[in-house]
Amino acid sequence: MAERWATFGIDLHLDPRGPGLRRGLTDALREAVRGGRLAPGTRLPSSRSLAADLGIARNTVADAYADLVAEGWLTARQGSGTRVADRAAPGRPAAAPTPRRTPGRLPYSLMPGTPDLASFPRAAWLRATRRALAAAPHDAFGYGDPRGRPELREALAGYLSRVRGVRADPEHVVVCSGFAHGLRLLCEVLRARGARTLAVEPYGLDVHWALVRRAGLETVPLARDDLGTRAGDPGDADAVLLNPAHQFPLGGALRPERRAAVVEWARRTGGLILEDDYDGEFRYDRQPVGALQDLDPGRVVYLGTASKSLAPGLRLGWMVVPPWLLPDVLAHGGGRTVSVVEQLVLAEFLSSGAHDRQVRAARLRYRRRRDALVRALAERAPHVRVTGIAAGLHAVLELPPGTEQAVQRAAVWQGLAVKGLDFFRHPGVTDPAGDALVVGYATPPDHAWNGTLEALLRALP
Repeated sequence: MAERWATFGIDLHLDPRGPGLRRGLTDALREAVRGGRLAPGTRLPSSRSLAADLGIARNTVADAYADLVAEGWLTARQGSGTRVADRAAPGRPAAAPTPRRTPGRLPYSLMPGTPDLASFPRAAWLRATRRALAAAPHDAFGYGDPRGRPELREALAGYLSRVRGVRADPEHVVVCSGFAHGLRLLCEVLRARGARTLAVEPYGLDVHWALVRRAGLETVPLARDDLGTRAGDPGDADAVLLNPAHQFPLGGALRPERRAAVVEWARRTGGLILEDDYDGEFRYDRQPVGALQDLDPGRVVYLGTASKSLAPGLRLGWMVVPPWLLPDVLAHGGGRTVSVVEQLVLAEFLSSGAHDRQVRAARLRYRRRRDALVRALAERAPHVRVTGIAAGLHAVLELPPGTEQAVQRAAVWQGLAVKGLDFFRHPGVTDPAGDALVVGYATPPDHAWNGTLEALLRALP
């Protein structure tokens, strides 16, 4: 009988101490309420259930409850059980004051790097979750393969081969929790193998450069010219990090002769190319540029994520790793950082075609926004040249020399968050590309798009 009541009761941790059980239990309950561990309104276990849990007589618990009801610490009503009294609230430690809202939060945003989060396919993702969990084998919820779930690795290999031209064997796919996690793993592997420097593009994300430095590597910016990054000669670097399909933030694709040159450098020197294909699914006015990895899967690590096609909050990414490097990557952590459930759901999402439908719908929506941006600039700010718009989720707006900071200040006055191009310049670059804004036109939700675009136009010179 005691086991039955313990099974159906409400759990409550107590440590009765003192000269007698009743007094010890009463003191323990009083201290739990006074100290705030039991908040006002908290329902307590029935006397029968708590007695079974503590291994004492039910009358002892009932008497302790009655003592505390008489003292005002508890209340007891027929049908609602015994609860902590509201009057006990002043005895709780004072709560920390609520932090004041940050005054810098702006109502509009064109910050690059984020899709329209309001368009996340919740209903389709929920359906995929149900199907994935219903079909999942029991062993899926164990520790599993450090590369990630085989269902996801197989689905990714097929998807990347079909959509991005990647030569991907499921055995060489490693699931990771986003691009930053994959980059950190690779940098740790490179450092352990004796590498010292990683060549990077002259414009990019400082959070990535900081991550590389924390892993023990130095970042050295590549040169650039009017045709883009001069990736074919990384100098004495041990590896190079590139966005070949759509450079962030400048927006161009790496030219074919420079793609071939950097692969030849890797073959000749034994160097490694890290390919960040962050938004390869989104193209508008040109044929998709295939993955650089296809030129030499033995010298290129391909990295991708669901951050742009779905949402960054999923923390789902992947790497296609050359066979010779795979053991080192797995030894440094591999893919055990991502929830098995999310892996199974993404596998189902890819295999069912839901991901393709999501990308096609998003591509159409973002193209309409891009076209609206270009038309509005042509009508109201014809002196502003727009570049980098053939693909991706952002555009570069070239500004008159010396106006970048002033335009950003004007944007703040209009309630608009936006970044200037100089924010993305590597500290080692001494010949900046010029004044510009990097406009993430995918970021606002649909209902805020018109207001956001208007705020941008008012901020431009």
